[in-house]
Amino acid sequence: MNKSFLPLVGIAAFALPLALPAVASAQSSGGGTNYQATLDPVATNMVDGSGMATVTLSGNQATVSVTADQLLDSSPHAQHIHIKGSGECPTADAAHDHNGHKAISTADGLPAYGKIGTSLTTKGDTSPNSALAIDRFPSTGSFHYTRTMTVTPDVAAAVRANNAVIVVHGIDYNHNGKYDNVLGASELDPKLPQEATAPAICGALNAMPTGGAGTGDGATQASAGDNSSDLLATGLGATAIAALAGTLILRRRNAAAQR
Repeated sequence: MNKSFLPLVGIAAFALPLALPAVASAQSSGGGTNYQATLDPVATNMVDGSGMATVTLSGNQATVSVTADQLLDSSPHAQHIHIKGSGECPTADAAHDHNGHKAISTADGLPAYGKIGTSLTTKGDTSPNSALAIDRFPSTGSFHYTRTMTVTPDVAAAVRANNAVIVVHGIDYNHNGKYDNVLGASELDPKLPQEATAPAICGALNAMPTGGAGTGDGATQASAGDNSSDLLATGLGATAIAALAGTLILRRRNAAAQR
């Protein structure tokens, strides 16, 4: 990450995890296999965001789409495919003390979701070397991302084995609208605040038994203000869009009922 990222500080509303299971995916019209995950707030990290991710995999060619909502705005959000963990998202039991606050850092979540296999950058390198390439990740609170890329054989194998997890990072633990040092420094880069690299929303990928997701070319990032045609551009098919709409409506109703 570059130094221009350091002044950023952040906070997100209290997390209301709904424990919706990651949903699965089948054969697309292009012959690839589709996988899908519901992205839920990471426990203890004070996140009110949500999202959906799809991967269409043909050989080692993957089209990845991520839709995220209600994360910290005007701040970079690193996102990755994690592999070689237990294939799940961390629970509250994984939280540790960070500068006097209970939270889950990226390192705390490694046993659950595993190491970084692919960096979901908007352009250029997608290897773990770009894990903190903040200038090449989405930087809005709500976004639609899609990109077609070649993944390594171990990433492709993990996705097919239902042992891959999508994680979007960057939280606003103390609700002050920016990344700051409320949780101390990041263990990934001590020049960065822990909030900047902590996991925000997470979901395990699973193969869908029916339906399918479309594919896209290149990389795109659109703001949340775009209409439904932009959702199609992310590579989400009609089934995935319906699932996403239902998930977000349910989240908001449940959140409103608890406030």
